[in-house]
Amino acid sequence: MQATADSTKMDCVWSNWKSQAIDLLYWRDIKQTGIVFGSFLLLLFSLTQFSVVSVVAYLALAALSATISFRIYKSVLQAVQKTDEGHPFKTYLELEITLSQEQIQKYTDCLQFYVNNTLKELRRLFLVQDLVDSLKFAVLMWLLTYVGALFNGLTLLLMAVVSMFTLPVVYVKHQAQIDQYLGLVRTHINTVVAKIQAKIPGAKRHAE
Repeated sequence: MQATADSTKMDCVWSNWKSQAIDLLYWRDIKQTGIVFGSFLLLLFSLTQFSVVSVVAYLALAALSATISFRIYKSVLQAVQKTDEGHPFKTYLELEITLSQEQIQKYTDCLQFYVNNTLKELRRLFLVQDLVDSLKFAVLMWLLTYVGALFNGLTLLLMAVVSMFTLPVVYVKHQAQIDQYLGLVRTHINTVVAKIQAKIPGAKRHAE
């Protein structure tokens, strides 16, 4: 019964996180999204200029400077006003942040599911269970060699973050036109794939 309750609670938490992520990406709270988006950009730009160790150290120093200054300020204020409000971060210090065994098991099972599915898909592609799918994968890898030659990992990550915070809004505003063009592209791709399958004997024949 307890495990079921914990599982239901975790599902609610995951649903809440997913809802918050959607709200961020669709700019439903402009101020909150702006802060998160700006923080990501600042972090990624910092990583392009400094090493990961330096960025982590600077962020830790900035956080410590803010919390120590606030703690000293509140202590002085309490001494002057002769009040006893206690530790300014008492609420956060008492906040429960540990994971239960059931929660750890749930996350582990979820990770195991995705890893196993990924390994099965890679095995299917590399061992050419479906010739057309393997060819499409090979074309994708070939295109990525050019992408890798033009951009480094941080640049691609920066572009991905910018796309995450801009493309959903653009899609919502121009959904009809985008769906129309995507439909044309999808139709063209399906036509090309069908022609390739017709010309390659056994293209759809799966390995026994």
